[in-house]
Amino acid sequence: MSFKPQGIVVPIVTPVDQEGRLNEKAYRGLVDYLAENGIHGVFPFGTTGEFYAYDQGFYNDLLALTKDAVAGRMQIYAGANHITTKGAIKIARAVEQVGGIDALSVLTPMFVSQTQEEVYTYYKAIAAETSLPIIIYNNKPKTNVGVDPATIAKLAEVDNIVAAKDSTGDMTNAEEYIRLTRGMDFSVMMGRDTLILAGLHYGASGAIASCANVAPRIAVDIYEKFQAKDYAGALEAQFQLSALRVATNMGSFPVTLKEALKLIGHDCGDCVPPILPLHDDQREKLRKVLIGMGLIK
Repeated sequence: MSFKPQGIVVPIVTPVDQEGRLNEKAYRGLVDYLAENGIHGVFPFGTTGEFYAYDQGFYNDLLALTKDAVAGRMQIYAGANHITTKGAIKIARAVEQVGGIDALSVLTPMFVSQTQEEVYTYYKAIAAETSLPIIIYNNKPKTNVGVDPATIAKLAEVDNIVAAKDSTGDMTNAEEYIRLTRGMDFSVMMGRDTLILAGLHYGASGAIASCANVAPRIAVDIYEKFQAKDYAGALEAQFQLSALRVATNMGSFPVTLKEALKLIGHDCGDCVPPILPLHDDQREKLRKVLIGMGLIK
């Protein structure tokens, strides 16, 4: 397929009001903030967008809003995540009906401990039921199910499976994805924000970076400075972004990102319970991180 995932893509948070309703104003403001800072794509309903907390109707509304807010300025990826093949296909078809979406990100099924044969047939079956390009999303730390490099190499042969996002934090795993798919029409996107620059050096085409919700320009600088062969500048930007990524460990993901957005002036509400807000001492530590990054004074 001609679609190539590249650059910095943001798995955008889902802004809600105090009643848990979609906050359109906050969402439009966040999309504008990302576009103005050079982000290449947005990805609603990823892990950062708390996909697990909302129904299909909410998702359809969010996708329609995303298309209108983006207005052609960036690519749009959409999550199609479910515990069953049938469920993921149903979501993929709903995304197609909304229209105007560039690609699907499909997470490995959660809870069920699949074999690699089952992982392979899962993705191949979904690919057969949609015309959209598919990005395999490996987040083994969250799902307890990974996609082995050998499985990625087999899936890369499927026409509309175009990329993998590696959120394992295991650089050897990402390197093997890249090594085994060399020469194929296939891309690897980094999913761990501390490893974006390392992945680019190995040959990754970019990153799907959660911390870019808060620090889009810094994340884009990693990619753009690398492309311009300003390796020292890219490394400095990577170190800056890494400080925020490490700080996300203070609370249940993605609460730290939503708290950080509030601190920089983009109030996107709270995370869906049972995730709790940060404590005051954690919030103060986060404030110092953002000051160090130059995002607030």
